[in-house]
Amino acid sequence: MLVLTVQRIFAAAMSMENHKESLHLFEGWAYTAKNYLLFLVGIIFIVLGYIIMALGEVNSFQSLTIAPSMLFLGYVVIIPFALIYRDKAVK
Repeated sequence: MLVLTVQRIFAAAMSMENHKESLHLFEGWAYTAKNYLLFLVGIIFIVLGYIIMALGEVNSFQSLTIAPSMLFLGYVVIIPFALIYRDKAVK
């Protein structure tokens, strides 16, 4: 009984008439290859930042400056940019 009700609700929401009039969530948030590439670059920055931090001595320049900068760029700049970046719509 509940399954039939849920199927009717989703069938109405996903009908072809509604599809032409509105933009669905997954169409509006589709990621392209550029998004995945930027996300991968962010992950590489984060992994390299932790490796550089682990290889440096406790008070070295690489442990106190380079590694935290790479981690900041990876976590705060590159990955969020990869998540919100959209290509311009081609008409």
